[in-house]
Amino acid sequence: MKVILNSDVKHLGEEGDVKIVANGYARNYLFPRNLALPYNDLTVAYFESKKEEIEARKAQKRKDSASLKEKLDALNLVIPMPAGANGKLYGAVTNITIAEALAKEGFEVERKRIDVPGATIKNLGKYTVTVRLYEASVATIAVEVKNQDEVGKPEEAAPEAEAPAEEKAE
Repeated sequence: MKVILNSDVKHLGEEGDVKIVANGYARNYLFPRNLALPYNDLTVAYFESKKEEIEARKAQKRKDSASLKEKLDALNLVIPMPAGANGKLYGAVTNITIAEALAKEGFEVERKRIDVPGATIKNLGKYTVTVRLYEASVATIAVEVKNQDEVGKPEEAAPEAEAPAEEKAE
């Protein structure tokens, strides 16, 4: 069945796209949720009148993804994880872990859009992770996995801060 999408539908298309879908999918899912309309002369005319509005929204999405790409490309993400002496992690860094770390940095990215090399990271080190944005736009993030014991220790700075305090006491 030929339909015109009334709004963006994951894994199918964007608003205004003409798609051919199974009859049951259209009748039981798309039409009741008002996600699509049947393809006919009336709906084609309706979407032709809304064409400029739809294109403006798509242009805004492209612009937003371009600015997000610039910010993500400049980001160096440090993820503290428990690890053994040989550098092997006790767990693994997955796309979920990276999505949570990005959320702490203020970036809302779906975990399904994050591609980790080899599906998981199991050793300490520096890695490059890709994030699929709108259309063909892809951002790369530098991810450094560090031992959580090394990340949280400000011991080297503490003795320096105490030394001047002892000199003042004397």
